[in-house]
Amino acid sequence: MTETVTVIGGGLAGTEAAWQLANRGYRVHLYEMRPKRSTPAHVTDRLAELVCSNSMGSTLPDRALGMLKGEMIRLGSLVIRVAYRHALPAGSALAVSREEFAAEITERIQGHPNIQVIREEVTRVPEGPVIVATGPLTSDGLTQELQKLTGKYLYFYDAMAPIVTAESIDMSIAFRASRWGRSQDGSDQGDYINCPMDRDQYEAFVRALLAAPRIELQGADAELERYFEGCMPIEVLASRGLDALAYGPMRPVGLRDPRTGKRPYAVVQLRQDNVAGTLYNMVGFQTNIRWGAQKEILRMIPGLEHAEFVRLGQMHRNTFINSPTLLRPTLQFRTRPDLFFAGQITGTEGYVGSAMGGLVAGINLARLLRGEPLLVFPRETMVGALLHYITHAEPRDFQPMKANMGLLPELVPRVRGKKRRYAAYAERGRRALERFLAETGFQPLAYPEPAPPVPALDG
Repeated sequence: MTETVTVIGGGLAGTEAAWQLANRGYRVHLYEMRPKRSTPAHVTDRLAELVCSNSMGSTLPDRALGMLKGEMIRLGSLVIRVAYRHALPAGSALAVSREEFAAEITERIQGHPNIQVIREEVTRVPEGPVIVATGPLTSDGLTQELQKLTGKYLYFYDAMAPIVTAESIDMSIAFRASRWGRSQDGSDQGDYINCPMDRDQYEAFVRALLAAPRIELQGADAELERYFEGCMPIEVLASRGLDALAYGPMRPVGLRDPRTGKRPYAVVQLRQDNVAGTLYNMVGFQTNIRWGAQKEILRMIPGLEHAEFVRLGQMHRNTFINSPTLLRPTLQFRTRPDLFFAGQITGTEGYVGSAMGGLVAGINLARLLRGEPLLVFPRETMVGALLHYITHAEPRDFQPMKANMGLLPELVPRVRGKKRRYAAYAERGRRALERFLAETGFQPLAYPEPAPPVPALDG
């Protein structure tokens, strides 16, 4: 094969798409503008850099992200395999060591004989087969080009959580535990560091959040400020009511303070962020508070009075197209069959959803070039359900969506009990994917190393 494919964007979706195409014999020109031009969120020039949390969500097979990961492993995903290779302790979640993960993805992509990584900014969508996977921080030049191409463009703002050094956490106050004692390795130690608050401490903290100065958005961006519920700044959530945080990211359920033997009124959880265990990120603590005030307020948290912050919270732009009006479930552009979109720019929110888009776009573009029918995955699978949502939602109210069980078709007959119902969804999805693979004859990429283990469903 001599066909050359252009992939724009070296994030999770772009690297996954390039890998799928290159291993099916196509030459790939993968464009990544860093380091010549960076973004407000990236700090390295590596491919597939994780810029927000380091968690890829649940690994449990009866949870939405667990289902999605399992399907992607079955379909031959590179990104999910490498993520498991660099997993950190995080209970039933897949937390990833950022540096090692991005380093391996970069090495594999740059070392592939069919992939040429071109470190240049793209401002025009070229002719020929193309996948646009530029993510939430698409450059201004390409944004203007896509506005002309799509006729409609939307923005919202995403916010990143602070990271602290482990040695600066006061462990005479903070304690290690996972909710309900569910540690990844089965030990009693716990995978999270927890900073407990009593009611007075919590209410003082909320008052400080509400009074804090925020970083002002500049120019036209200031008119476009919108928040996505799955990554909302803590100060915005706090404005919804005094106990909004205590029922949200600071909920204390499943935890007991070993100093008192009681459940705290509220708790701040910190999750390991690197292999060495020297860095921890503040779970659910995305914020847009000015950095000086941010340090003062976060040091009000018991156990973080002397915290050393290696990254403070900030907001950054997230750009996405109106996929219901523009894309087919195959991720093809409706008016140009050899143009595909993938990743968060399509509205598949989150790391795993982003990589899934690259996986499907890469597979389907290869099939298009071979003259084979493109794949539309069953709605009973999480892959199919998420792609169906972004291409069939009400265009006027379209918002990015993470994988969730609410996207799946109802069970008939309905199964009572959330645990049993979710297990039934997962088993139905697994069977649907296997039938689909058998019917289509699709052969996922093979790897020399064994696939990551997928936990069995209870019962």
